[in-house]
Amino acid sequence: MVNPIATLLLECGAIEFGEFVLASGAQSSYYIDIKAATTNPAILREIGKAIAEREDFEMVAGVAVGAVPIAVAVSLASGRPYAIIRKEEKGHGKSGTIIGDVTGKNVLLVEDVTTSGGSALYGLEALRAAGAHVDRVVTVVDREAGALEALAEKGASLLALVRVSELLDG
Repeated sequence: MVNPIATLLLECGAIEFGEFVLASGAQSSYYIDIKAATTNPAILREIGKAIAEREDFEMVAGVAVGAVPIAVAVSLASGRPYAIIRKEEKGHGKSGTIIGDVTGKNVLLVEDVTTSGGSALYGLEALRAAGAHVDRVVTVVDREAGALEALAEKGASLLALVRVSELLDG
């Protein structure tokens, strides 16, 4: 296999076959257990490096929980700050949806796995509402199930380190 990230995902057993319900609510005959990869420091380091080396940005952001380790890895690989997008605004302490100052910054949004794009769209809207300039999402794995088109409708491109077809063919 030519794609080194796809090879790492396959080697760590990140793809499982069976009957699964995805976060989008869709049924699937396979599951991408990206946490099997992102909890492995060697693989997480390679993911962070792959994203940091191919993209230009001032700050990286990820939606909690799955994309946070990826945002941290990209931050460490690039030396640029990161932000966390909460799933919902908290009502105590320093309330808000975003941890980190994204106002006026060119922010790269990262995702672990994209299917329909729901989480990425949420992150995109939250970042834009906070004053960030964001027009790109990088996902570790794109399930090729509509996220690309959904993000394009909002003026954002989706770049994938791995497409699910590479994993299924591998």
